[in-house]
Amino acid sequence: MQDPLITFTLAAAGLSGLAIIALTALRGWNGWLELKRAELARRAEDTAPPSTATRIEVADLKERIRKLEAIAAGVDL
Repeated sequence: MQDPLITFTLAAAGLSGLAIIALTALRGWNGWLELKRAELARRAEDTAPPSTATRIEVADLKERIRKLEAIAAGVDL
């Protein structure tokens, strides 16, 4: 039969190891969340309204797409 002291020592060591792994995983999770928060904050700061030239270019591309779709549909402009 096993000595109760050995059983208790093994159980305590297992529980301690599990606690260390859980705390390490929790610290890593918190670090990952902080990284994502920093990325979102940086992205929010970097977002600027589009310039006039960009808006004109996008409007030009939309017009070209509209014309190409009309040609593909057989509509005469």
